[in-house]
Amino acid sequence: MQEKYIDVQTISEVHELWGCGKPRHPLVTVIDLTKHHFQGDRSGLSYRLDFYTIFCKKFSGVLRYGRSYYDFSEGSLMFTAPGQATKPISAQSLEEGWALFFHPDLIHHSPLGQRMGQYSFFNYESNEALHVSEEEKLALFDCVKKIEQECGQNVDKHTQTLIQNNIEMLLNYCSRFYDRQFYTREKVNTDVVQAFERLLKDHFAQDTLINIGLPGVKRFAEQLNLSPNYLSDLLQKFTGKTTQEHIHLQLLDKAKALLLSTGKSVSEIAYMLGFENPPHFTRLFKQKTGYSPSNYRNLN
Repeated sequence: MQEKYIDVQTISEVHELWGCGKPRHPLVTVIDLTKHHFQGDRSGLSYRLDFYTIFCKKFSGVLRYGRSYYDFSEGSLMFTAPGQATKPISAQSLEEGWALFFHPDLIHHSPLGQRMGQYSFFNYESNEALHVSEEEKLALFDCVKKIEQECGQNVDKHTQTLIQNNIEMLLNYCSRFYDRQFYTREKVNTDVVQAFERLLKDHFAQDTLINIGLPGVKRFAEQLNLSPNYLSDLLQKFTGKTTQEHIHLQLLDKAKALLLSTGKSVSEIAYMLGFENPPHFTRLFKQKTGYSPSNYRNLN
């Protein structure tokens, strides 16, 4: 059965969904989730918003969210990028919270707009939420209040820049707090790193990958029940290399072994490794080692 979506394209439509009044700015808004509640359909419909969204929520007790149970007693942040599909969850245990919505046009052609790709947590899954302490939550809320104040004032030549600056400050705090979360959950994350390394080695331990194809980041992330962005960020923090870099290292190690231990042609080795065409293999090998496969074989 095909999933049904409701597209939300304007801040006015956002306010209608949360039962708010008329928005004070056409491209950005802050909603107090304790005063305004979601008025949309909770029966299974998904919503696609044309906005970057940040939800900060504090629930009472332990709540199942995504694939696990979490203690939301202090506060958690969830992020979505424009066009992502989301489903509303029950808010019956919500104690406090806010939501920030801002349209890409707000930061278009700005330094922040050029840097948005650095904030990879907008593409994390809901079970990879950022859990913040009371002190951290206050730092974030200070940025949100300033954004809200700017939205409520008469627009002048400084308004957009000040809103952008406070959004960037908020996102930089989130980056800092995610870094903290990666390391405070070291045991869990170390287990993930080790599980990924086992999956990667098992994949390349196969005699031939001709029928499987090249492994992608998404394949390993799905096996670990993580989003591709979260897995890459976690690996970057703990190993200094992204998921793709780990894949390439294992791929090159096996390629080198085949070049030196067999008499198979470069094309045969490319297909054995899962490449659909040998030139792709040759380009990647030369890019990573400085030598073509044939030259590497002759040098050794």
